[in-house]
Amino acid sequence: MVQNNTANNAYGLKSVLIARFSAIGDVAMTVPVIYSACRCYPAVHFTMVTRPAMTAIFVNPPENLSVVGVDLKEQYRGIAGMRRLVSDMVREHHIDCFVDLHDVLRTRLMGIFCRLRRIRVARINKGRGSKRALTRRNNKVMLPLISQRARYREAFFHAGLPLTEHFEGLYGGRNAADPAIFAGITAPKPEGEQWIGIAPFAAHNGKVYPPEMMYDVVARLAERQSTRIFLLGGGGNEQQILEAWAARIPQATCLAGKRNGFAVELALFNHLDVMLTMDSANMHLASIASTPTVSVWGATHSYCGFKGWRQSDDDMVQVPMTCRPCSVFGNKPCHRGDYLCLTAIKPEAIVDKVEQKLQHKSL
Repeated sequence: MVQNNTANNAYGLKSVLIARFSAIGDVAMTVPVIYSACRCYPAVHFTMVTRPAMTAIFVNPPENLSVVGVDLKEQYRGIAGMRRLVSDMVREHHIDCFVDLHDVLRTRLMGIFCRLRRIRVARINKGRGSKRALTRRNNKVMLPLISQRARYREAFFHAGLPLTEHFEGLYGGRNAADPAIFAGITAPKPEGEQWIGIAPFAAHNGKVYPPEMMYDVVARLAERQSTRIFLLGGGGNEQQILEAWAARIPQATCLAGKRNGFAVELALFNHLDVMLTMDSANMHLASIASTPTVSVWGATHSYCGFKGWRQSDDDMVQVPMTCRPCSVFGNKPCHRGDYLCLTAIKPEAIVDKVEQKLQHKSL
């Protein structure tokens, strides 16, 4: 049952604007929080502005949520563009509060223009100082930080909208998405077959398990009976690598570079028995699709607060090293120069973790 927290709406808010423009994983992490806000406050209308490509992440939105894709390169470019965006949102949605879940120059400008209109503004606290202490090379403060989702919830709290979680995945459970959505990729899953998704890439080298080692993982998993593997990635070099793997492994289907779109792939994710990812956007997309997920962590660390939704430490494959994490996003050069945090992970350790997930699901 959805709890109605309208009585806790201390400022009598009626229309709330939310902004988060990138990256994909960070936008995906807003979903459990925003959907919960909508369900906690059904009398409030929420408008989420993000990049146009990101709008498809918001599958099965609550009735009181509008998701708007905004063109930041042309229509809403620069300072004048941010002023125009706020003006348009006020005119179209009569907003009386702005919740900034990004805290970058664009959204700070939006906050300024909102305040000039006497619109209430709340902003995420990214904890930049704590993250620097956690990732610095010397005198590292190795303590877990609050999660990114908790930081999002905190921003809503400061807006006067305290939340409790009311989110059970984009589809409300496992295998609930309509298979017709991904019919262009594959027919529905046959009885007794298990599907494994593998997304072996990430935005930065510090988060990518060596491809030749990951191929060993894929080949071992393909030896399982009644198993089908879906390889996910972007275009270019990623697509070339994954197509080469699929050509050598009959049980594997390469989806890299196919541009199926978030809505289609999320529906497919919902029918996977397990997803294997890096600390990447696909980890977050799979988690909000209610997919059991195993993630491989290298230069980054879950202590930075970027676990997948409802993901536990048991779902991760990593090696303990005193230099981890060396960055929040895996975008800094390796201090050692060898990325031992990744190369020290044996392929069989990843295979074993995936097998554990599959066995647990079959119990």
